[in-house]
Amino acid sequence: MGRRALIIDDDEAMCAWLAADLRARGVEATTQTSPAEALALLEEDERFDVLLTDLNMRGMDGIAVCRRAAEIRPDLPVVVITAFGSIETAVQAIRAGAYDYVTKPVDIEALALALERAIAHHALKAEVRRLRRAVAGPGAFPDLIGRSAAMRAVQDLIERIADAEATVLITGESGTGKEVVARALHERSRRKGGPFVAINCAAVPESLIESELFGHARGAFTDARAARSGLFVEANGGTLLLDEIGELPLAVQPKLLRALQERRVRPVGGNAEVPFDARIVAATNRDLDEAVEERRFREDLYYRINVLHVELPPVRARGSDVLLLAQRFLEDFAARSGKEVVGLSPPAAERLLAYSWPGNVREIQNCIERAVALTRYQEITVDDLPAKVREHRPSHVLVAGDDPSELVPLEEVERRYILRVLEAAGGNKTLAARILGLDRKTLHRKLERWEPAAGAAKGG
Repeated sequence: MGRRALIIDDDEAMCAWLAADLRARGVEATTQTSPAEALALLEEDERFDVLLTDLNMRGMDGIAVCRRAAEIRPDLPVVVITAFGSIETAVQAIRAGAYDYVTKPVDIEALALALERAIAHHALKAEVRRLRRAVAGPGAFPDLIGRSAAMRAVQDLIERIADAEATVLITGESGTGKEVVARALHERSRRKGGPFVAINCAAVPESLIESELFGHARGAFTDARAARSGLFVEANGGTLLLDEIGELPLAVQPKLLRALQERRVRPVGGNAEVPFDARIVAATNRDLDEAVEERRFREDLYYRINVLHVELPPVRARGSDVLLLAQRFLEDFAARSGKEVVGLSPPAAERLLAYSWPGNVREIQNCIERAVALTRYQEITVDDLPAKVREHRPSHVLVAGDDPSELVPLEEVERRYILRVLEAAGGNKTLAARILGLDRKTLHRKLERWEPAAGAAKGG
């Protein structure tokens, strides 16, 4: 555990025995036989991570110690030692602020486990407080929330390429915040005074997408009662985001390629080309390498939009950013609803960290909005979280057991592991190949050999 514990017991022999065992387990233990002196030490030294106290002591009992410790260090977990069968006394200690209790005769393994849980609880509370301060404080990227190494790399890349005029391709799973990155690029560029225009290529019918992008002349089609300039021209002086570009119809792709190359567009039904001055940012959650191989996306267009590449990590790769995002959404939804919800309880934070968030940032936002609406307290509790978050248990791939009859050939171990990585990568073969240290062609050959199992892992 590698943390500091303060032990209070008026039995010197008990103190010595507990301290010796805990030190052997990596806990720096300080002992005191006087509760009053121990509490004075607690006021002077803020480095203790857990307090362990007996209940029945001369001068001051453990209940009083719990109450006083809660006043001195409200964040410090207290574990009490009580006589066997004294459940009523243990309940009193919990009500007085104790985190947990163990009974005599002391089972040292049970005590060590209780202390480990208490120390982890203390660390998590400290992390929650730190994240509250981080959300409240000024940041270089107020909307692109994250302090993990993966997100710092993204933020650093945005700073470096913000003023470049080259086309940017933003990739990442659905819900990771690709439009937020596009807006961050715009706000840090020389074009920030111009418009930010976005279009979801998957949401516009194929018959209208060309008109939306390039505009149309009056009378170009039945409902074209007036000429329209199109989004490329509307974004003049600013940034145009082509979201979900992987869904762009093949028939429109050569026209987009020409527009990007010539910096001019021809409206539908028009005779003259119109110049535009906008920075183009494209985004997709699709594997465009695979789309190019399958001839669903033009290779020349792919290279034209992929001059600068920003790859957004999924939430499951961002560590405690989950709590930072949750705290930001919590404050936003609490303000909108007028509820005095200030943070997450440590058990709720623990559940958020354990969950894999397949829906990424969007799923966290939905989860916290629900929790703020349901909670009756100032902190979100485990009961306020969706059932799938509360009950989630990390899954592991079982490749062998202790029974020799359960052992499998090495090729089967490889198959299970590769399919598990592909599943974790959301079916993205390029990302899976990078994780596995394979090239895409090698991975593709292996998956073809294992069909239809690989098809099931990809979702068909």
